Amino acid sequence: MSNDWIDAEGFRANVGIILVNAENKLLLGGRVGAKGWQFPQGGMFAGEEPEQAMYRELREEVGLEPHDVELLGATSDWLRYRLPDKFVRKRSKPLCIGQKQRWFLLRMLCADDRLRFDRGDKPEFDRVRWVQFWRPVNDVIYFKRRVYARALYELGPLVHPEGLPGRPRWWPRRWRVVFDKDISKLEAVAAESEKS
Repeated sequence: MSNDWIDAEGFRANVGIILVNAENKLLLGGRVGAKGWQFPQGGMFAGEEPEQAMYRELREEVGLEPHDVELLGATSDWLRYRLPDKFVRKRSKPLCIGQKQRWFLLRMLCADDRLRFDRGDKPEFDRVRWVQFWRPVNDVIYFKRRVYARALYELGPLVHPEGLPGRPRWWPRRWRVVFDKDISKLEAVAAESEKS
């Protein structure tokens, strides 16, 4: 963690990667030795640009090179989440209380057999699966769900220009209130930027 960039507020700078295939399904990686599923992501080094970090993480986590993908877009700003108290390493300096992430949407141009998990020093994933659009929000650890929903909402129109897929039946009612507030904020920001 010594090379990581942690800002003055305690948020570790990070990039997230939403990889979409020809069927518009999204790639989720299964964490090594664990049950958890998530999008590829990783910390940025001090002085590293988000796009540079994204391509480095793409190679380290799933073995893909820039020519294996097409960059479709990125979130307009950092999306943040706080770590639950039990995950904060209180003795580490600087103290990291959460992550701020720039999310990138990539179209995979190569076959699945190009995916590899042994390119980084310490593999993050040992398996992958392709899932429907909203599924990652359900499958990721609970404290990342809002960021996942916001990233998908912002970047989703790039692969679903006709409109985002409807929320699935399994989408809990309690999420609607929280996520709908986030969506309203994103829509207000988008409307404001269209005026200027």
